Amino acid sequence: MDAHYYKVDLNWTSDRKGEISSPELTQTIEVATPPQFPKGIEGIWSPEHLLTAAVNSCFMTTFLAIAENSKLEFTRFDCSAKGKLEQIDGKFLMTEVILEPTLVITKESDKDRAERVLQKSEGACLVSNSIKSKITLIPTIQF
Repeated sequence: MDAHYYKVDLNWTSDRKGEISSPELTQTIEVATPPQFPKGIEGIWSPEHLLTAAVNSCFMTTFLAIAENSKLEFTRFDCSAKGKLEQIDGKFLMTEVILEPTLVITKESDKDRAERVLQKSEGACLVSNSIKSKITLIPTIQF
């Protein structure tokens, strides 16, 4: 596979805020310093939210591909994610991203396979594999 590039532009707007956009996409996203930091702003996406969202959305898209290839039947997939920011040796790091997917499958007999598909999806996620944060998967499987 050849390399792929994803272009994202950022324009500072005011204070601790900016706007990200891409010539490849239609939406823009306002970003800011999170409120836990000096002059941070509540209610606006932060880099910490975006990193957590990148892990979560990559996990979902990887799961959808693997579930389709595995012919796993399900009626619902949701995933809550929490990014854990800590200061280590004077530097801020996202040390862990906790993924809590809820998967509703159509057949109880698929429960073990569903668990394997979720685990495989976490292991194959390119964003998770690209960062040094620990990824913790806490799945709930229902039928």
